[in-house]
Amino acid sequence: MRLALIGAGRIGKVHAQAIDRSPDVTLAAVADFHAPAAETLAAEYGARALDANTVFEDDEIDAVLIASSTPTHADYLERAARAGKAVLCEKPIALDLARTVEALRVLESHPVTCALGFNRRHDPQFAALKRAVMEGRIGNLETLTIISRDPAPPPTEYIDASGGIFRDMTIHDFDMARWLLNEPIAEVHAEGSCLIDPGIGAAGDVDTAMVTLITNSRRLCHISNSRRACYGYDQRIEAFGSAGMLQAQNESDTRLRFTGEPGQVEGKPKWFFLERYAEAYRHEIDDFVDAWKQQRAPLAGADDGLQALRLAEAAERSRHEGRRITLDEIG
Repeated sequence: MRLALIGAGRIGKVHAQAIDRSPDVTLAAVADFHAPAAETLAAEYGARALDANTVFEDDEIDAVLIASSTPTHADYLERAARAGKAVLCEKPIALDLARTVEALRVLESHPVTCALGFNRRHDPQFAALKRAVMEGRIGNLETLTIISRDPAPPPTEYIDASGGIFRDMTIHDFDMARWLLNEPIAEVHAEGSCLIDPGIGAAGDVDTAMVTLITNSRRLCHISNSRRACYGYDQRIEAFGSAGMLQAQNESDTRLRFTGEPGQVEGKPKWFFLERYAEAYRHEIDDFVDAWKQQRAPLAGADDGLQALRLAEAAERSRHEGRRITLDEIG
């Protein structure tokens, strides 16, 4: 696969590293609205630096990875599909449902391999938990608990453009919940507070949130989010069932635990998503390339992005209206 990367910022650099380690894909070009950033990243990997507008017309490019700012995602995704190029798009496709649905309609009329950047599905620990649940190791899954906490809050200017905690942060947890529960979610109840950074509250968002999801069969999922965890990037999942429990733990640099007279001591969790999910990003690229080669659906696709955004919309409405929201209320 000859792939063009649109976006040379922080997440673009992570993807470039993952692409470079894959034997089946070549980073053919890099584009960014800030041309020097594209030129620097392209030179590092022996790629061409292009204007984003030329990427979709280039016959030497098979696929596009969209890692640019969120407002550009839907437009670039549509242009890739119309050009017949496979596309891997970072989440979310758009911050509102109507624009997301428009993009999916373009994909329906111009079918190409389209993967969405829910990289956590590709994490080895979470993937192992999913397999164990599907194999019935804990019997019938009854409750799911997802903990996701950032090490430090983002700047308020990021909050202003993020779409809020549910669309920006919890959306990954919504996708994990859908993937692990493997059943339609019927109802959403969300609460949020601003306990960490008053600036986030002034921007109209919250920095601490809890969400309860209820499936059609009344199974329960609890999601706990915080924009601050002083000890690092806290990423844990517990699946509880009729025959046992599965737990995915935090990753540290060594996973080494000391036990002695003072007690037990472990290393802190990896600091942020760049370190924690480096391997997941590599697996995500490999799955995208394999899906393109085999003409199969990727592990996470565009509709998964739409369904996670519907849950985010329901959570936001629940927080504002102080009531449980059914998914039937969300378009």
